[in-house]
Amino acid sequence: MAGEPKPVIWMRPEQAPVGRPAERSRAEITAVSVELADREGLEAVSMRRVAAALGTGAASLYRYVATRDDLLDLMTDSTAGEYDLPAPSGNWQADLLEIAHQARKIMQRHPWLPPLVITRPTLGPHAIDLLEHVLDVLADHPADPARKLEAFALLNALTALFVQNEQATARPDAQRQFAHLHHVAADGSHPRIAALLAATSPESNSRGPLATVVIRTLTGVLG
Repeated sequence: MAGEPKPVIWMRPEQAPVGRPAERSRAEITAVSVELADREGLEAVSMRRVAAALGTGAASLYRYVATRDDLLDLMTDSTAGEYDLPAPSGNWQADLLEIAHQARKIMQRHPWLPPLVITRPTLGPHAIDLLEHVLDVLADHPADPARKLEAFALLNALTALFVQNEQATARPDAQRQFAHLHHVAADGSHPRIAALLAATSPESNSRGPLATVVIRTLTGVLG
C-alpha cells in the first residue's frame, strides 16, 4: 500500500530472489562502514565511499542496502554485538550498571555512535538480544513491562548523553571555558559556584557520575 513505511532492513531478504548471486554480505558491508566511521567520522560514510572501500560501484551497493539510513541501522546494531551478557546476578542495579559501563566503552571505541543512539535508536538482532538481557535482569522486579522498556531506552540514552558530554568537554574550547570558571570561583566573589565545583569534583563521588545518574534515573522510572 502506498505511503506505508518500508520494513526495517532485517525484515527484508539479504539477497534478491532473482538476479546475480550476491558478491557481498551485509556483515562485510557493515564492517567496512564501521571502520570508515571509526577512522574518519560518520560524515565520511556515504554509499560512494563504502562502495569504493569494497572495490565496487555505488550502484552495486544498492543491491544490498536501499539507503544510507539502512547502512546506519546496520552499523548501530553491529556495535550492540560487542556486549558481554552474562547471566543475571540477582542485583538488578549492579547488572544494569555493568551494561552502562560496557556501553560507555563501546561508544568510546566508536565516537560516532552516541548521536545515533539518541536520535535514531535501532532494534536490530544484536540490540534485541541486549533488550532480552535487560528484561531478564529485571524479570523479578515488580515494575510493569512498559516501565522496564522505558528503563532500557533511558539506559541507552543516558549513557550516550554522558559520552557525548565527555567528548565535548575534552575539546580545547571547553577546556578554556572550564579554566575560566575555575578562575572565577577562585577569586572568592562567587561562593556558590566555588561550592558547586568542589561538590562535583571527581574525588567527591566515589561511585562515579555515570553510575549515580543511571541508578537515580532507573530507580525513579522503575519505582
